[in-house]
Amino acid sequence: MKKNPKSQNPNPKKIPNGQIPKPIAGWEASAVGEALLLHDGPATRPLRDKPFDMEERTAQFGERIIAFAKRVPRHPTNDRLITQLVGCGTSVGANYHEANEPMSKKDFICCIRRCLKEAKETKFFLRMVVASEPGLAEEARALYRETKELILIFSSMCK
Repeated sequence: MKKNPKSQNPNPKKIPNGQIPKPIAGWEASAVGEALLLHDGPATRPLRDKPFDMEERTAQFGERIIAFAKRVPRHPTNDRLITQLVGCGTSVGANYHEANEPMSKKDFICCIRRCLKEAKETKFFLRMVVASEPGLAEEARALYRETKELILIFSSMCK
């Protein structure tokens, strides 16, 4: 079976802000700022808000946190909040990926508890960003809800 040369894009191009690229066969493409993110998957699979695959869900959550953080105005106070928010928001996914390769059941629980702690920290820093920049409240509210859902999921996994 021959490979379709259009099924992969080794050199992603910059795209103008606000435009979402057309998916390439075999890949789903989404725009975050000027970067092109490629997700391996069937071309016919619809994009879902909340995938059942927790690895994908936590990765998308991290991407959304990064995109949100880029919209927070730069200011000495906000810089610290941005750093903390991006750190803990992306750690949720990183720790969940680590939890999927446990050495033991205790190791799995430890990694999931770390995910839980990072999600709670993310929730806190989202609140602090909104306290600093009230104009971002609506977008932060959606991330806050997703964070609460992740906290509930990780809490149930720990039990």
